[in-house]
Amino acid sequence: MRELELKYGCNPAQKPARIFCEDGELPITVLNGRPGYINFLDALNGWQLVSELREATGLPAATSFKHVSPAGAAVGLPLSPLLRQIYFIDADQPLSPLAAAYARARGADRMSAFGDWISLSDICDVETARLISREVSDGVIAPGYQPEALEILKAKRQGNYNIVAIDPAYRPAKIERKQVFGITFEQGRNEAKIDVSLLENIVTQNREMPAAAKRDLLISLIALKYTQSNSVCYAKDGQTIGVGAGQQSRIHCTRLAGGKADLWHLRQHPAVLALPFRDDVKRPDRDNAIDVYLSEDWDDVLHANVWPRLFNERPEPLLREEKQAWLSQYQDVCLGSDAFFPFGDNIERAAKSGVRYVAQPGGSIRDEQVIETCDRFGIVMAMTGLRLFHH
Repeated sequence: MRELELKYGCNPAQKPARIFCEDGELPITVLNGRPGYINFLDALNGWQLVSELREATGLPAATSFKHVSPAGAAVGLPLSPLLRQIYFIDADQPLSPLAAAYARARGADRMSAFGDWISLSDICDVETARLISREVSDGVIAPGYQPEALEILKAKRQGNYNIVAIDPAYRPAKIERKQVFGITFEQGRNEAKIDVSLLENIVTQNREMPAAAKRDLLISLIALKYTQSNSVCYAKDGQTIGVGAGQQSRIHCTRLAGGKADLWHLRQHPAVLALPFRDDVKRPDRDNAIDVYLSEDWDDVLHANVWPRLFNERPEPLLREEKQAWLSQYQDVCLGSDAFFPFGDNIERAAKSGVRYVAQPGGSIRDEQVIETCDRFGIVMAMTGLRLFHH
C-alpha cells in the first residue's frame, strides 16, 4: 500500500487528507479502526521514541503521546507496590516488562495521557493489551500483536479502536521534507545517536553519576528528541515524571515539567493514597480529583457541594507546608534539556523538585553561571554538545 486516505487533516475542515510514501510502500498496516492525521503524527513520533529507548537501554519501552509530544515514556522495569497503587493496578495483576513500561508511561502524567496514542517497542502481549483495554486512549502502534492481545484490543470502543502494526525493519530516507504555507522545507533527518557517551563531559565539582542516573538521563534525552521544543524532561526510576513541551521560555518549561514531577511524587503521599473515593467514581474522575486536591484550588473538590459526589467522607486538605515537607525527601531526580540553560534559575527551580543529575547541550554565554548554580546544590551536570530541537 503506497497511500492511505484519511477522514480529514488536523481539523474536519482540512480535506482532502492522506499519508503516502513517494518511494515504496507504507511501512504500516491498519489492523482495526480508522486512525486520523494527528493519530499518525503521534504514532510515528512515538514509534521512533520507543525504538530508540529499546536500543539505548535493552529494555521494552512504551510511550503515551498527546498532540505530538510524549505525556510519558518509560522502560519495562518492575513496578513497586506503591507505583501499582498510584497507577490503579491491582497487586496481583500480571505485568510483563512491556506492560510495566506502558503502566509507567501512562502513569507519568495521567491527566495529560487521557485519550493518548500508545507506542510499543515490542510485540503487544496479552498483559499489555489488558492494561490498555481499561484506559481511555485513541489507539496503539506496535511491531506486532499476539493473537489474543489483538482480540482484546479490537473489543475496545465498540470494535472501532485504532490498531496499527509497523514494520520494524523500515528505515526512512535521510532527507525529510514538509510544507508550510506552500513552501517546502528540507533537512537532514535527525539521526543523532543518544547513548552514555553523551554523558562523559561532566563539568561540575560533583562527578558521581550512578548507572541508574545515566539510564534515566538517556530516557529524558530520547523523550526530548521527540517533544515539541522548547522542552525539558524530568525522569526517575526508568520513566519520565514530568515533560514540559512547547514553551517559548526555558524557565517556563522547567517550571511546567517540575510541577508535573512534583505531582507525581505527591500522588505517593499517604493522604492521597488514603483518599476515601466512592466505589462508583471512575479512574479518570479520580485522576482529575487528585490533581485538583493537590493544587491550590483544593476547595473545588472539598467544597460542601462537591465532595459527597467523590468521597465517602470529606478529606482534610493537604497544606502547602505538608506538601513541601514531602517533596523535600526526593533528591535523585534526573533532568534533560533539549537546548542550553541560559540562566541558573532553571537549576534553582529544578533543585526544588529533587533534581541531582542534569544533561544539557551547553553553549550558553552564561554556562559558568549555570555550572556554579549546580555546584551550589551539589548537582552533577553533563554537557552533551547535542541540541535536540523538534518541530
